[in-house]
Amino acid sequence: MMTVLAFGLLLAGCRRDMQDQPKLKPYVADAQRFPPEGTFPHKKHDATSAAPMPGTKQDEDAFPFPVTEDVLKRGQERYNISCSPCHSRDGDGEGLIVKRGFRRPPSLFDDRLMKETVAHFYDVISNGNGAMPSYADQITPQDRYNIIAYIRALQLSQHASIADLTPEQLQKLKEVREK
Repeated sequence: MMTVLAFGLLLAGCRRDMQDQPKLKPYVADAQRFPPEGTFPHKKHDATSAAPMPGTKQDEDAFPFPVTEDVLKRGQERYNISCSPCHSRDGDGEGLIVKRGFRRPPSLFDDRLMKETVAHFYDVISNGNGAMPSYADQITPQDRYNIIAYIRALQLSQHASIADLTPEQLQKLKEVREK
């Protein structure tokens, strides 16, 4: 008798509310959902984002904009934040991760990397390579090019001499040394 009563209570508790509840049906005009007020969508950066990627063989080592001092400063800032923990601020591959026992990344001054194109560096930053992960979500396409411009400046600095400087640059260097 007790089991019949328990079974009856159990059946009384089973209603069709879950099945009959109001719901949105896809592909119906009223089903369009809008984000809550006061929120904004998250824009994800990826390797195919709006910034132009060199596309043809003759321009795969070209930048899509002029490289200026501001571009180099921004590139240095972004490089120091995103790249220097592994590649070091000097680009020699002796960053903090190596000191903590992780695998050493290549030096940016290796012959192989000195000969690589802008497109190669853009691809590696965007998609990763070997132990290096993709930075597409963390570095905007514009900043990828800024970082590459700074890497090129680091690479050029390894073979620069005082004789390569213009008189204006020499004067600026003297002023910096005097400070």
